Amino acid sequence: MPKREDIKKILLIGSGPIIIGQAAEFDYSGSQACKALREEGYTVVLVNSNPATIMTDPEIADRTYIEPLTPEILERIIDIERPDALLPTLGGQTGLNLATILAENGVLDKYKVELIGAKLAAIKKAEDRDLFRNSMTRIGLEVPKSRIIQTVEEASDVGNELGYPLVIRPSFTLGGTGGGIAHNIKELEKIVQQGLDKSLIQQVLIEEGLIGWKEYELEVMRDLADNVVIVCPIENMDPMGIHTGDSITVAPAQTLTDLEYQKLRDASIRIMREIGVETGGSNIQFAVNPRNGRIMAIEMNPRVSRSSALASKATGFPIAKIAAKLAIGYRLDEIPNDITKETPACFEPTIDYVVVKIPRFAFDKFPTANNTLTTQMKSVGEVMAIGRTFEESLQKAIRSLEIGRAGLGSDNKDLDPSIEKIFQKLRANDHERIFYIRYAIKKGIMISKIVELTNIDPWFIHKIKNIVNMEEEIKKNNIDTIPDNLLKEAKTLGFSDTQLAFLLKSREDEIKQKRKSKIISPVYKMVDTCAGEFEAKTPYYYSTYEEKNDGPPTEKKKIIILGSGPNRIGQGIEFDYCCVHSVFSLNDENYETVMVNSNPETVSTDYDTSDRLYFEPITYEDVLNIVENERPEGIFVQFGGQTPLNISRKLSNDVPILGTKPDAIDEAENRERFAKLLNGLGIPQPDNGIAYNIEEAISVARKLEYPVLVRPSYVLGGRAMDIIYDDDALKEYIAEAIEVSPKNPILIDKFIEDALEVEVDALCDGEDVVIGGIMEHIEEAGVHSGDSACALPPISLDSRVIDKVKNYTRKIALELGVVGLTNIQYAVKDNIVYVLEANPRASRTVPFVSKASGLPLAKIAAKLMVGRKLRELNIKEKLELKHVAVKEAVFPFTKLPGIDPILAPEMKSTGEVMGIDYNFGIAYYKAELAAGMRLPANGIAFLSVKDRDKAKSVDVAKGLIELGFSILATKGTAEYLRNFGIETKTLLKTTEGRPNIVDFIINKEVDLIINTPRGKGSRKDGYEIRRAAIEHNVPYITTIPAALAAVKAGKALRKGTMTMKPIQDYHAER
Repeated sequence: MPKREDIKKILLIGSGPIIIGQAAEFDYSGSQACKALREEGYTVVLVNSNPATIMTDPEIADRTYIEPLTPEILERIIDIERPDALLPTLGGQTGLNLATILAENGVLDKYKVELIGAKLAAIKKAEDRDLFRNSMTRIGLEVPKSRIIQTVEEASDVGNELGYPLVIRPSFTLGGTGGGIAHNIKELEKIVQQGLDKSLIQQVLIEEGLIGWKEYELEVMRDLADNVVIVCPIENMDPMGIHTGDSITVAPAQTLTDLEYQKLRDASIRIMREIGVETGGSNIQFAVNPRNGRIMAIEMNPRVSRSSALASKATGFPIAKIAAKLAIGYRLDEIPNDITKETPACFEPTIDYVVVKIPRFAFDKFPTANNTLTTQMKSVGEVMAIGRTFEESLQKAIRSLEIGRAGLGSDNKDLDPSIEKIFQKLRANDHERIFYIRYAIKKGIMISKIVELTNIDPWFIHKIKNIVNMEEEIKKNNIDTIPDNLLKEAKTLGFSDTQLAFLLKSREDEIKQKRKSKIISPVYKMVDTCAGEFEAKTPYYYSTYEEKNDGPPTEKKKIIILGSGPNRIGQGIEFDYCCVHSVFSLNDENYETVMVNSNPETVSTDYDTSDRLYFEPITYEDVLNIVENERPEGIFVQFGGQTPLNISRKLSNDVPILGTKPDAIDEAENRERFAKLLNGLGIPQPDNGIAYNIEEAISVARKLEYPVLVRPSYVLGGRAMDIIYDDDALKEYIAEAIEVSPKNPILIDKFIEDALEVEVDALCDGEDVVIGGIMEHIEEAGVHSGDSACALPPISLDSRVIDKVKNYTRKIALELGVVGLTNIQYAVKDNIVYVLEANPRASRTVPFVSKASGLPLAKIAAKLMVGRKLRELNIKEKLELKHVAVKEAVFPFTKLPGIDPILAPEMKSTGEVMGIDYNFGIAYYKAELAAGMRLPANGIAFLSVKDRDKAKSVDVAKGLIELGFSILATKGTAEYLRNFGIETKTLLKTTEGRPNIVDFIINKEVDLIINTPRGKGSRKDGYEIRRAAIEHNVPYITTIPAALAAVKAGKALRKGTMTMKPIQDYHAER
């Protein structure tokens, strides 16, 4: 069937910022779709608010709008662009929901835009819980007993009818948002209320809890000729009751009988046909009763999903690319398999290895969050590992997580928990349970008891016991006596050299030497989609300990690029963006590119991004093995965040580190060395000191005078960073920080209050420096740069301050010997510019600066790192822009109940958005809108600010009144404002009686909340206010600078309208 000739222009909607439940996998799928559609000659219009993505690069789509993802803005873009079709299935739940709204509101009919890939009826049948349930019944598939409700009042009757526990699933949400498991009526009513609030159609399904059943997912594709293929069966190791995004998953499914698999396969095909997904990929989830094999259909995503990305990387089958081709009319048998170049896409993948995915959590960032895993997703990222056995893949995946573990155990990080603690952890659905299964086995607890407590299939427990048994065998030996066959068997079970060194009471380098002497080294096998039946043409590898190496090196000059590993708070998709750009740039320089990464969500691990791809942990041992196999010219470590930097010094003994040298990186990150460098250059920095114990820390802090900013050495994302106001708070902090970084001292800086923070990204070739962008932070210094909104170009900086910033940046970059990228952060107060820190590597702002300015910083940096010069490349600064771009952070506060949404030195955001326009106020409004905060034009504003902010709150209140707001405030704030003639009504605090501010929030009598937290020790004062604002979706602001920016946004919108134009047009302006 030929492609469609009646459509010329296709609109794609991206998924927006990285949030829990919707991450980098949709950058991967969207980028694939854009490339696939443009290959076929279609004009592609893309709308997405996330600047950190590859898909929003100006080269990926023909017309790229970095704009808020709202129905109103999409309608304006549709009006401008007049696309013929909208492909809704590649932008996650966000894209699907927006397409649904546009269709139901008549926008698509009005502009004659056709939905392709999935029609509205199919989307609704899959996403509407009631329609899906009825559809399953119609085709004879069992579903859990359930009821659909639309009010909280209906919940108690359902609870009595179905019995507890109950699972609550809102319609049209992502990552299980708003859902959960209820064990009593109180929990049921609370979860139902949040589910109704989050559902696009205010509908939730309450179903019997199939707690303890096994969970499976099938990735399915269908074409217009009704051909259907099963791409991959995925098994959740964790049972039903834990969101699949938070579960350890395995591909292919390991514990299904052949009969059960055929039943699931047949059911999936019937579901695809019944729901009516015409073309593309879908994810279908089933529950299987482990006692009798009874099968129930749980849900279906009629779109590319997180699991689709995993299945694509696990099999080599490019689901997103093929989904895009199917949407324009091709059949599966007409699309070639890019891996083999011989077989068509209608050949179902077959794999002869085991893939394990493990989620990455951020509970260390949010100690007050409930870490129990339920049907609402909480993980912030994931890793994937490939091996010949489950044991090998599991251990590789654990060390890929970058949580300080070298495998499942025996890495000097083991605990010795009591039996009572082990039983508690096995019963609990939490992220550490995998380690406690091992502890249970080591304590002699029967496998049957572990299965009873966890509801995990015994097959998995037996596999973990194999690892424990091997530990015991190894411990009977030392490095001289261990038999060769035992050493090799240990490696086939995924044991790292670090684990073996611990077990054999040796050192890692001695284990390596022993292996080499016995010729025990990894070989590399290809991911080929067909279990070796056809020759693979795309070099995509994983390591294992066998005989034949499928990945011999080429003779081309090559460079290895180390990726950033799993997404986590502090290190996200921005670094993958930089890695991918370095690959593109090196291709231009005629280098063969070798990518190493462990993250299945990313563009960097797409089979066609680099010349050779290794899906491996980013550890010293694993990377060195690849270096020895590939023999590169050198290695890039500055694009993948802190992950590659952590092993760069060790690697430098074995392979050239290209770009900035490891010693220069250490000089910037070692506070003593960096302070000496700044003193030598005569550049101001906050007074500071270093302490190695509590007594020294108190002495330094008293000398500097409180407040002080404290942090451990070598951190990313402000890990364990805080502002301290007194001795007691410092004592409490020190114990925690030393645990975080035991081998490094505590750094203590005088905290400069009320300082403006400025951030710079720059390029340096060792001789010249080009400033990529100067960003002015909206929030004052003291809020982590990754959590602060920022504007580019600066909106209020004095020209003399800008000149100082430029001058200091050039001096520091040249003195450090930077070759490539550097990021420097400054605090400005009273026209004095203080250096806070310098990072001679890619930063999380590189994509934002590149999109705002049109200067591809990471691409240029890669060229500098292989010897090109800025003058030779004719790179010019682009600091004078006609437009203003604002970056805003996006937070996980709605997903993690119980945490306080205040901004502090430790980073909390999961992603970012960008607003762009010709006026700061409008750009800021767009950024807030894109981040999910629709600032009201008028209404009732509530203010409660700390004493230090009261003077500044006057301008905020006056500005709000000019916009038409009336003001409510707590007693102290209200009295202060009245002294300046501002009419203010007093409202009670939660501790002062009823009705109070929380009552007003719940009753929707407040439209905007401005609440600035007090200093350390009293920050909990406004906690109830801030949590109520989140839970009831009331816009809230926690800093005065952000409140002033919101006022500017309101005034700007009164005077003008939002500009809608693609990023390509902004970049064309000079």
